[in-house]
Amino acid sequence: MNAAKCRAIFETLREVNPAPTTELEYSSPFELLIAVLLSAQATDVGVNKATRRLFPVAHTPQQMLDLGEAGLSEYIKTIGLYKTKARHVMETCRILVERHGGKVPPDREALEALPGVGRKTANVVLNTAFGEPTIAVDTHIFRVSNRTGLAPGKTVQIVEQKLLKCVPHEFLHDAHHWLILHGRYVCKARKPECWHCAIEPLCEFREKTPAPQL
Repeated sequence: MNAAKCRAIFETLREVNPAPTTELEYSSPFELLIAVLLSAQATDVGVNKATRRLFPVAHTPQQMLDLGEAGLSEYIKTIGLYKTKARHVMETCRILVERHGGKVPPDREALEALPGVGRKTANVVLNTAFGEPTIAVDTHIFRVSNRTGLAPGKTVQIVEQKLLKCVPHEFLHDAHHWLILHGRYVCKARKPECWHCAIEPLCEFREKTPAPQL
């Protein structure tokens, strides 16, 4: 996809949604980190339902440690893989207290050293909590990037690198959220809703979905 069309896509997405953000609920970098850790193979709706009960009780690493793994599990047991996630959260909180003064480090290397935190989670935290121009390629961004022709690639790493090169700098901070939301609500996995897609004229996907018959 050429640079002019890429710019036009993000100009259009900005017009549709001038202030995109994550649908995970949080009030601090720590709460965001925990929410993202819990969101693997889970929905934001399910995570928010759990954290609305959890965060009033434990909204710092030390409070989470005081709650304990068993105590945490009671709050997150409705989320998939909750036992593994509870263990990762406890280990992460211990490291935050022991090595980072109870704060979430705004540093990729330090973030990725935390249990359960990979590149995607680190990118979300760096972008959303600290304003870094990172793009966390999840299943939605991977699909939208390939389907539209915006940044086609066989791996998330390739897609991420292509996006970082092609997205104009002024759009980099919000590109992550625009693409996720577009994939979640419009460019859906099984049946993209092309008939009401704002970027449909710019999209290079050949098998456009026609509007449903009334």
